Amino acid sequence: MGNTTSCCVSSSPKIRRNAHSRLESYRPEAELSREDTGCNLQHISDRENMDDLNMEYNPSDHPRASTIFLSKSQTDVREKRKSIYINHLTHISENKHHTAPVRREYSSCSTILLDDSTVSQPNLKYTIKCVALAIYYHIKNREIDGRMVLDIFDEKLHPLTKLEIPADYEKHDPEQKQIYRFVRTLFSAAQLTAECAIVTLVYLERLLTYAEIDICPVNWKRIVLGAILLASKVWDDQAVWNVDYCQILKDITVEDMNELERQFLELLQFNINVPSSVYAKYYFDLRSMAKANNLSFPLEPLSRDKAQKLEAISRLCDDKYKDLRKAAKKRSVSADNLTVVRWNPAIIS
Repeated sequence: MGNTTSCCVSSSPKIRRNAHSRLESYRPEAELSREDTGCNLQHISDRENMDDLNMEYNPSDHPRASTIFLSKSQTDVREKRKSIYINHLTHISENKHHTAPVRREYSSCSTILLDDSTVSQPNLKYTIKCVALAIYYHIKNREIDGRMVLDIFDEKLHPLTKLEIPADYEKHDPEQKQIYRFVRTLFSAAQLTAECAIVTLVYLERLLTYAEIDICPVNWKRIVLGAILLASKVWDDQAVWNVDYCQILKDITVEDMNELERQFLELLQFNINVPSSVYAKYYFDLRSMAKANNLSFPLEPLSRDKAQKLEAISRLCDDKYKDLRKAAKKRSVSADNLTVVRWNPAIIS
């Protein structure tokens, strides 16, 4: 055969091999680290895991994380129990033969004592008392580590009243009664519900966690006002307008309320979602704190009307779960699970 011609011309140089040449074995190159390549970016999976980890420690987002107010209240509860125990021992030693009986109501076979507060319909008065107590523990047991106070919440820069604020205003912690009166005034004037009070506490702790600030005597009123303002708009169908709060707080302007709401939302990163599991956790933690502080809900004997209402609610739940069980039931059932009901005649002697 003669020379061959090709229609395709390759630009790559030809490799000439002789009969004795061998191909060198393939040696994979060593992998370069991120430091060698200059790429220190975090992998997306690592970022997602870190976000999930931070969310687990945030009680306002994750149902399994313990609430902040409950952990801060446990310190004072231990001290109160210790002092009560010491006073009780001294009282017994001084009056050995004149001990006062402990007055506490318990349920019996003939009388069942229940309170009128449930997770779906909490008692308004006692829920506000519990929320005020939680805010009180936040202020009292705050971390004094030099955290900044945001200007929008500073009452010295944005006062709620025209009265002159004392110079040592930040040194005196408010009492629980003062916090309760402030919250109760807003709730009664705006006709807010008890569920809104629980959502207010959720937003308050979410703000403290996201913005990394503490609630103190200087900013507690404006933080609570912003949380109530946002909770009322998210929870209630007929929300209260900002101008309506100006009728309650006479010395505040609408522009100030609008700016407070805007910055509150920005600090929450516009996360206003409250899952039902988080709401239920806050409700039961409030009840636990109330019981530890002898702030028990009023007990009333179970009447006939309440018993009928409870029975009707339980029937609705039973019917709902029966429908779910029927929908999930398999078409074919094993014959081993079938049982035949037999009627036996009763012998009365």
